[in-house]
Amino acid sequence: MKYDINKIRSSFPILHQQVYKKQFVYLDSAASAQKPVQVLMKEEQLHNDYYGNIHRAAHFMADKATVEFEAVRDKVQKFINAEYRKEIIFTKGTTESVNLVASSFCEKYLNEGDEIIVSEMEHHSNLVPWQLAAERLGAKVVKLPFSDNGVLQIEKLPELINSKTKLISVAHVSNVLGTINPIDEITKIAHEKGVAVFVDGAQAAQHISVDVQKMDVDFYAFSAHKMYGPNGVGILYGKKKYLNEMPPYQGGGEMISEVSFEKTTFNELPYKFEAGTPNITSVIAFGAAIDFINEIGIIEIGEWEHELLEYATSKLKEIEGIIFYGESPEKSSVISFNIDGIHSYDLGMLLDKMGIAVRTGHHCADPVMQHYKIQGTIRISFGMYNTKEEIDVFIAALNKVRIMF
Repeated sequence: MKYDINKIRSSFPILHQQVYKKQFVYLDSAASAQKPVQVLMKEEQLHNDYYGNIHRAAHFMADKATVEFEAVRDKVQKFINAEYRKEIIFTKGTTESVNLVASSFCEKYLNEGDEIIVSEMEHHSNLVPWQLAAERLGAKVVKLPFSDNGVLQIEKLPELINSKTKLISVAHVSNVLGTINPIDEITKIAHEKGVAVFVDGAQAAQHISVDVQKMDVDFYAFSAHKMYGPNGVGILYGKKKYLNEMPPYQGGGEMISEVSFEKTTFNELPYKFEAGTPNITSVIAFGAAIDFINEIGIIEIGEWEHELLEYATSKLKEIEGIIFYGESPEKSSVISFNIDGIHSYDLGMLLDKMGIAVRTGHHCADPVMQHYKIQGTIRISFGMYNTKEEIDVFIAALNKVRIMF
């Protein structure tokens, strides 16, 4: 099937406008993706036609909303090829998913003196929760380093794992470097030693095909808003053998079975980890985002974005004074760089005045900046809707700024 970029872009009205009297070019999808009209219309339809609080009511509106809500769980299960629908938990985002596992898994399995291995290239959201858990329980966080080219040093993993190691946490795709980490290899090494694996898939699920059974991960987390869906919704996949044993993360609402002052019994999976009223509207609209991705094809999206990545990289290499961060042979949709003599923030501000949205700074990944001994980078990131023509506009603007300095 031919990749119909014009048809795809027609679903994103926000892209067809001007900013500061310049054509808007959005190169910040790694922070948050734009939303197609199909998602926006689903949100509106819910509130106009059949909104009601799910699971607990006995009326038409609630029943219809419940059916649609639970249908999204089925869509997610199929999208990542989970074995059971009960292994799909709705959260507020990837960050809450990490915190849930860091709290509940560590409470169940982590003892004083135990260790958690976390890669050096992680977003703060996949580092700080493990640090908090380790501090609370008297455990230790151990760093798995990456090389200057942005490749994780997997060869060091076997020597880092010992009898005290309980979990390894790693990004599927780095939000700064764009590196696609070899999750299959990591889980194989970990499981041979009896160690669980948590994967932050926030930068992966919208770009590459995810098969949690094939990768054999124990936990996998991602966010709706990076997948062209609404804000405030995350997915946590977890193997039921762990989820059944882990204590609840929060109390109240849907996560209970029976409550008395003497004792509370908890609901079955996945509701055991879904306390309170969820983000009903956004979860149902996320289902429309998954349908939209499936209609185009995740493989086709990934191939198009890789073409953009190679095209942009080749154009950037022609710019004098450019410094790249993250040159792994396995990359996805992200380019981080600096231009010698120009502060990343200044560059980002000037590009904005030309209608081009990029990200500047440390990208919530201070350890990566510390590795390279820099304060920040300029980051461009692609979505399914970006074009080579937009890259040309970006490159022309970049050259204009460089000449100004």
